[in-house]
Amino acid sequence: MSDHIRLDITASGVATITLNRPDKRNAFSSKTISELIAALDSLSNQRNIRCFIVQGEGKHFSAGADLAWMKSMANNSREENIQDAKQLALLLSSLDNIPAPTIAIVQGCAFGGALGLLCCCDIVIGEESSLCCFSEVKIGLIPATIAPYVVRAIGTRSARRYLLTAETITGKQALEIGLFHELTQDGNSEFVAADIVKQILSSSPSAIRNTKSLIKKCQFHIEDPLINHTAELIADARVSKDGQHGLQSFFSKTTPDWVWKE
Repeated sequence: MSDHIRLDITASGVATITLNRPDKRNAFSSKTISELIAALDSLSNQRNIRCFIVQGEGKHFSAGADLAWMKSMANNSREENIQDAKQLALLLSSLDNIPAPTIAIVQGCAFGGALGLLCCCDIVIGEESSLCCFSEVKIGLIPATIAPYVVRAIGTRSARRYLLTAETITGKQALEIGLFHELTQDGNSEFVAADIVKQILSSSPSAIRNTKSLIKKCQFHIEDPLINHTAELIADARVSKDGQHGLQSFFSKTTPDWVWKE
């Protein structure tokens, strides 16, 4: 589709969406997000698509936000930041509401907003050396738009630890808290995914879609008021004193004032 996204569809109806910026560690930009939304919108209701795979090209799934995109957002108004945040919120909602099963394959790092994608997928396969991090608070921001999906996926107890500490989560820890469903040896994740796809393709497409719809009805709903609230939260954080200082410190590679110095 572009230099940001690659889309492949097999004859059996498996659609693979690949983040295709390996030189940028598959970091998100506004263009990446808009193209992901377009891809999901064009395919989500096609009955011949029986399964979606989301993956990253190269050594990493995704490092989160692109640095150039972050810099531009730091200089934008609150309203501009709200509109920008709503695009990421729309992407997450689109992925979360796809009727067909979704599988994420994770290698290398999955940081920040990229973890929102994982938490919107039905099945997540991670490699042993993979690392995850909800890194936002380190630079004065909030994991706002992804938080409803993260809390649903890993539970409030684990979210209280990892969203507040921004500590690195190993592959083993990601498996333990439910961020990953399965942990594989490095290089084996695509083989494991292929086995899962085979299971999906051996079942009734309509039964699977109806079962996924049933599962969603059995859980709390992530609806527009909450989505809009999270967009406003991250916009406020970006233009706040701490957000501006944290981003400036991050880009200048200096230590923020709030870091305790013994």
